[in-house]
Amino acid sequence: MADTVRRRRDTPPPRTGSGEAEVLRGFLDYLRTSVAAKVDGAPEPQARTAAVPSGTNLLGLLNHLTFVERSIFLGEDVTDWQATFQAAPADSVAGVVARYRETVERANDVLDRCTDLAAPIPRPRPGRPAPSARWALTHMIEETGRHAGHADILRELIDGSTGR
Repeated sequence: MADTVRRRRDTPPPRTGSGEAEVLRGFLDYLRTSVAAKVDGAPEPQARTAAVPSGTNLLGLLNHLTFVERSIFLGEDVTDWQATFQAAPADSVAGVVARYRETVERANDVLDRCTDLAAPIPRPRPGRPAPSARWALTHMIEETGRHAGHADILRELIDGSTGR
């Protein structure tokens, strides 16, 4: 198997500015790029096939992260979080990756308007207060990092691909 293993260059953590917002955004973008790279190019149907008893699959992880980004930064309501862990049967790997990257771009547009990390995320969400930018960034770092680790293992199980 060693001859067939594809190893990506192991990208070190980002060098960021010294400000809190720059550090948080730098690490979040680093994790976002890593998790999208893990899914990008994964073969079908393995990308959507559960590799562990919980049913977790590579495509579902990125689909879920898309919904989390939309909820936290864009104010979209999610009524069934468990369902977000499965991509629709018609979704392709390339389509899910593109949708995630587009959502990240929209989320970053929102974050660009956040000048005070203690202030709420500027997004409409009737009846529910928005979290502070600091909380939202920290939560997305935790959420994305956790699922990036899952994706590392799942991608290696699929085709031996490793690295960030």
